[in-house]
Amino acid sequence: MRQRANHLCEYCHADEHWQWDRFFIDHVFPKSRGPKAAGGAGYALQNLALACRHCNRRKSDKLFAIDPATGQLAPLFNPREQQWAEHFTWTADGLRIVPLTATGRATAALLDFNRARALRIRAADVAVKRHPPADDPTQTTES
Repeated sequence: MRQRANHLCEYCHADEHWQWDRFFIDHVFPKSRGPKAAGGAGYALQNLALACRHCNRRKSDKLFAIDPATGQLAPLFNPREQQWAEHFTWTADGLRIVPLTATGRATAALLDFNRARALRIRAADVAVKRHPPADDPTQTTES
């Protein structure tokens, strides 16, 4: 699973190699909601995602969150069914995750992607050229 995720948190794309703790295995569709509701996928590999401590804790058993732009409930990003680049990009300096969709905005807000501590860690990683992840989209200009 770590190889499938390229050792990145599948939500915020933090790199596990440079963290103090090993990342957690997140149930994309929470097991607390029951395997029947998840189509029997409660523990199946296709329902699991690599998640950093912060994202795993903040996501918890949630499937939806409020889109701060509209005030409407939106589904959270699902790394098993959706592509990260369709919902998020990095600012040109590689420090901030920019949500592109209602799902992106709801997920970024709930998981607090751009909290001060994450920005400090990313700045240090950018300085030594190990962030953002090479395959992630980055804006060409600041917005």
